[in-house]
Amino acid sequence: MEGMEQTKDVASAPKPTGFINRLWRNEWLRAFVLALLVLVLVHAFVARWVIVESTSMFATLKPGDLVLVQRWPLWTGLSRGDIVVFRDPLKDDVSMARRPLLVKRIAGMPGDRVELKRAELLVNGRPQRSTVHATQAYLVRLRNEAFADSLLIHLGLPTRMRQPGRSFLELPLNEELADQVVRLPYVISADKLGLASGAKRHLFPFSPRYPWNGDDFGPIQVPRKGDTLHINVDNLPLYDRLISHYEGHRLGVDRNKLTIDGSPLTDYVVQQDYYFVLGDSRHHSADSRYWGFVPADHLTGRASLLLWGNGIGGSRSGRDWSSLQR
Repeated sequence: MEGMEQTKDVASAPKPTGFINRLWRNEWLRAFVLALLVLVLVHAFVARWVIVESTSMFATLKPGDLVLVQRWPLWTGLSRGDIVVFRDPLKDDVSMARRPLLVKRIAGMPGDRVELKRAELLVNGRPQRSTVHATQAYLVRLRNEAFADSLLIHLGLPTRMRQPGRSFLELPLNEELADQVVRLPYVISADKLGLASGAKRHLFPFSPRYPWNGDDFGPIQVPRKGDTLHINVDNLPLYDRLISHYEGHRLGVDRNKLTIDGSPLTDYVVQQDYYFVLGDSRHHSADSRYWGFVPADHLTGRASLLLWGNGIGGSRSGRDWSSLQR
């Protein structure tokens, strides 16, 4: 009987509770963990937000603007004209998660043929409608260089664009903004600058075989997953970075013949989609004209809503909660 009573006492005794179990019984802590989990899932699959830092999308987006970025278009599909956020394609020495985020507009979808003629964008041979707020380079002359900061702040542009000792500024404007600027009492004039001329060796694909500039660029075919590229010495500059950096193959030369991973290279099948992007401020944007195609796996989402427009007067600028969809 004594043995039976002892067995009963041991069985009915409460089991020891671990430290984690005791913490989890705390309602506040449990709510915090669940909220954090939801936030991580939303950030990964639904939406995130970014702050614009450059002038490349001026005047659609200004430095300091807070933008909502939709994540699901990465799986449901993007469209030509969408504003996309992506990881810097040139930061090869930095892990993908640590690369800076860039914001541009899709000019060419996978498979599109893109060209700039006299600054006019053509896709598959058809002229494309310019965005409402698109800008180009203007030369603004001031009555005194002391007014430079005032003008830049008025337009929502960073004061670092001012050059000490000069009473003029090269600014991204359009006709509407230029009309506003010339009405300011300290501005003498605002005139369009001429289009680019001559070949620029610092533009993609960095080859004398492609004598392009920022206003006369292409035509260029945007690679699409499954496309077969017929590689030769002439077009290798267009695709060498795609093959070696973005898709991880080793390019070389063997007896004047191109090789890939040690084998002869004649044809190459593209492994993912690519995009051609441009900034709305064409003359103040480093985009696909400068470094080539954006791989699909670098995209983080589509900019859809301007949450807070850091323009004139901050939140009183009238730009808050503005849609960025065309």
